[in-house]
Amino acid sequence: MRHGNKLNHLGRKSAHRKAMISNMACSLIQHKRISTTLAKAKALRVFVEPLLTKSKSDSTHSRRVVFSYLQNKEIVTELFREVAPKIADRSGGYTRIIRTGYRLGDNAEMCMIELVDFNEVYNTDRVKKTTRRSRRGGSTKPTASTETMIDEAAPIEEAVVVEDLAVSEESAPIEEAPINEEVAVVEEAPAQEESPAQEESPAVVEDTVAEEVSETEETASNEEESAASEEAPVVAEENDEEASASNDSEAEGTETSDDTPKEA
Repeated sequence: MRHGNKLNHLGRKSAHRKAMISNMACSLIQHKRISTTLAKAKALRVFVEPLLTKSKSDSTHSRRVVFSYLQNKEIVTELFREVAPKIADRSGGYTRIIRTGYRLGDNAEMCMIELVDFNEVYNTDRVKKTTRRSRRGGSTKPTASTETMIDEAAPIEEAVVVEDLAVSEESAPIEEAPINEEVAVVEEAPAQEESPAQEESPAVVEDTVAEEVSETEETASNEEESAASEEAPVVAEENDEEASASNDSEAEGTETSDDTPKEA
């Protein structure tokens, strides 16, 4: 019977139980979240939360007291450097137990124990949206309070409209000057660029036509010269043959003329 006994022995002797809970506390400080049975998690919470409170005062005495429970220098250093500044504003309740169901085999109730300040899912800073409600529709009659509110709000709206008009009138002439200049520049630029292109295009066509005509004339003249040069030697040869034939005929005639008187 365990009447009045607040300590859960967890089925272990005292030395085994203390070593087990000390190791679980070191794992919780290192990983910020562990999964275990519900009974062990409740015993661990009672063990580790006083140590977290002790870590808020970073002194040699506090470090030695915490080391006597955890027996791990690296975990003590991490507790005082990383965990303590995070939980400085919290006055208690540093851990959270979340039940995760039952274990297969022995059907033990399982849970997850974690440090509250290191859970990024639950600790998101949610900004409340301010919604402005307004009544629309003519089914309800305006009360005296709403009429006074409308009367008070009207001059403010008129003033805002007047200020907007004044600002628009002041800004109008300033904006018109650069716009007109830009338009003039845009209109003048294409006229200056297009006129040379239109004037140059006929000249280019005429030059190309003149070049083609001159090339055709040159080729024709070259062909005529070559033909004339080929015909000239033939004519010269014919003339030479005719001259030689006439000379031979003349020589024969002279011979005959010389012979005839002698015979007579």
